[in-house]
Amino acid sequence: MTKAITARIDKLLASMGYGSRSEVTKMAKLGQITLNGMPLLNASHRLSITSDLPEYLQINGVPLDPLPGMVLMLNKPLGMTCSHKEPGPLVYDLFPDRWRRRSPALSTIGRLDKETSGLLLITDNGALLHRIISPKRHVKKTYRATLAQSLSGNEVEIFASGTLMLEGETKPLEPATLKILSTHEVSLTITEGRYHQVRRMFAATGNHVEQLHRVSIGRLNLLKDLTSSEWKQLTKSDIDLIFEE
Repeated sequence: MTKAITARIDKLLASMGYGSRSEVTKMAKLGQITLNGMPLLNASHRLSITSDLPEYLQINGVPLDPLPGMVLMLNKPLGMTCSHKEPGPLVYDLFPDRWRRRSPALSTIGRLDKETSGLLLITDNGALLHRIISPKRHVKKTYRATLAQSLSGNEVEIFASGTLMLEGETKPLEPATLKILSTHEVSLTITEGRYHQVRRMFAATGNHVEQLHRVSIGRLNLLKDLTSSEWKQLTKSDIDLIFEE
C-alpha cells in the first residue's frame, strides 16, 4: 500500500504563496483556515495531500488554490510576454499575486512572443516542463498564421523537405506540415521550438507573418470556450493528449 503524502499546513500554504509560515500561523489562530467548514487553529497540523484537498480546505472562505504539480492552459492575449522580469504586461499578471511566491515557481512551458496569442501551458512541474520541450520528444505544435502576401505555391514542399535553413543557423529545420486555408491563411505544425521559428520560416520564403495564434500542442487543443486571458487547470487526461500522435 502506498503511504499517504502529508504536509504541515503552515509549510504547505507558505509554499503556495499565502504568506510566511509565521503569517500562516496567525491566519490559523484567527480562524481563517477551515477544513470541512471547521477552523484549523493549529498550523502545525498535518494534512493528507490528495488531489481533492481544495474541495475541503478553504482560506478566508475561498477554496485552496491548485496544489503543487498543477498544469494550466492559458489563452494568451496579445501584448503580454512570457517572462518573470521583462518590463510591461506579463502573462503571470493574469493570476493571483500570491502565485508569484509559489515554490516551486510557475513557469511557461516554452514561450509565445509578445505578438503571438493562443495556447500557452504553465506549470510548477519541472519534470513535465522538460519532457514537453525536449527536442527528443518531437511534440507537435500547431499555429494558425495570417500572412502579408499570397503564398508562392511551393511552401508546402519547402517546409516538409527537412532542408530549410533559417538565417544565422547552420542546422536545417525538421520537416513541418503546412496546410493552406486561403491565399493568406495557413495552419503550420512544427516539432521544434527555435527562436521565433514560425515567423522566420515564412521570412525565409519571402513572406511576413502578420498574425500568429497557437491552437494546439500534441492533440491538446485550445478550448473554444476559453476566451483571451482566461485559463483553466488541466487534468491528467488533458496532459496525456500532449504526447499523443
